[in-house]
Amino acid sequence: MGIGGCIGLLALGAILTFAVDWHMAGVNLDLVGVILMAVGVIGLAAYVSILKRRRTQPPSPGAPVVDVEDNRYYK
Repeated sequence: MGIGGCIGLLALGAILTFAVDWHMAGVNLDLVGVILMAVGVIGLAAYVSILKRRRTQPPSPGAPVVDVEDNRYYK
């Protein structure tokens, strides 16, 4: 799930919680909206955490890389 999906879940949950005035038998739409918003926040936090880990640069090597073929001696 990407950033768009997480923001979509947040928006859908907010709409169900705050803007919808429907009443369904056996379903609490306010609770469903809160659950969707929580899943969106958790997904967004996980995605940002993974994205932050991907953007870190590896440390520069301490010693220069020596090509093995340059050290051969021919007769």
